[in-house]
Amino acid sequence: MTTFSSIRLFAITSLAALSMTAASGASANELSASARANGIVIHSADETLHNYCSWNAGRLYLNIPGGASYELITTVADPAILNKGDGSFHPYDAAEVRSALNAVRYPLQNISAEVFVLPYPRRNGLDSAAGPGLILLSPGVRALTLEQQHAEFTHELGHVVQYSVLPDADSSGWNRYRSMRKLDASFAGAAAHSDRPHEIFAEDFRVLFGDAQANYSGSIENADLDYPTTVSGLDAFMIELASAPVAMTPLHVLGSAYRGAVQFARSGMGAATLDVYDVTGRHLTSLVPVVSASGATWNWDGRDEGGRSVRGEVVFARARDGRGGVVRVTRL
Repeated sequence: MTTFSSIRLFAITSLAALSMTAASGASANELSASARANGIVIHSADETLHNYCSWNAGRLYLNIPGGASYELITTVADPAILNKGDGSFHPYDAAEVRSALNAVRYPLQNISAEVFVLPYPRRNGLDSAAGPGLILLSPGVRALTLEQQHAEFTHELGHVVQYSVLPDADSSGWNRYRSMRKLDASFAGAAAHSDRPHEIFAEDFRVLFGDAQANYSGSIENADLDYPTTVSGLDAFMIELASAPVAMTPLHVLGSAYRGAVQFARSGMGAATLDVYDVTGRHLTSLVPVVSASGATWNWDGRDEGGRSVRGEVVFARARDGRGGVVRVTRL
């Protein structure tokens, strides 16, 4: 199975429940996407299917806000799926993903990402994948254990964190990391999967900052490296990286009274539905834009879809077309 950002836990051979070997080589799993500020949003499999997927000529496509599109394989009978498992695809549980996120012991206030729980795997990359501000969690061909879900998600979150706090252009930071991890300078994209610095960073993140379920295997992908907890100063170095500034975004909140109604605004970027989420990534409500010559506004009465008043919580809002970034509001 060709993998780039999907995790390997050696307590199980290549995560057998996730194994969906392709009939032909899959493309890289490191994704290209625009990073967004102020929040991690989790889209359940149902939400992903209904809001971000569409049919075209008999094929189902995942449409990522910002332009990327991926064909999805909707049946294990497809020739690309060599391991048929139990005959069905089994998506991640969004609530379990939120649980894994809430358990992460890393300062994530400057980290933004959209997490899409996929109802079906991508044809050009069957495994879970991550890129700047984006995580795609691919289903298994057998029911996924809680440990598998926590481990895979936390690893992929490690990729998002790396892209945000230690970009490839930061040669000084990478030199420090390579020295600390005793990595050969030749470890790069053409190296074996487990030798790639991005993968090593993601595994370090999982071990150092994930919960017990994420670390149930007691091992890392590259068994030749020192276990992360034995590397002096590694956890402190990674936490130090979290001090990167938060980027400003065009989407903003009008006014300063957040006890009642809230109005979001965006100038000159067209109209799109605005989704509001709580701090765990749970979808609260969707707002229809009011369009004018200057842009779009969205009016929120402060209630979720069930009519419950949202108080004493931090919420995030993002336009469904992916433009304008994410804005955070604290509900008093």
